[in-house]
Amino acid sequence: MLIKFSPQRRDDTLAISKRGDVLIINGERFDFRAVPEGATLPASAVDCEFIIGDITRTGGELILTLLLPCGPDATDAANYPFDIVSPPDGTVSIPQ
Repeated sequence: MLIKFSPQRRDDTLAISKRGDVLIINGERFDFRAVPEGATLPASAVDCEFIIGDITRTGGELILTLLLPCGPDATDAANYPFDIVSPPDGTVSIPQ
């Protein structure tokens, strides 16, 4: 899995955990196991305001972009986040 972030000035929070191709975003479960190799699932097909880009599977890896809320005092790590490549199952560490 490859998680990309798009920072945006917002005061809400983002919490992510994963298990395989299932993400739990702010307590809501999103199962992407059915996305086949080479397919694209439009972000508009997923009812989640934090998923802001199409979801694809390339080379067996699920690739998605999430909105990253950044407060007024956000660090450079949050304002210019690195992609998270192959995060382990469990809580995903989000740039703060």
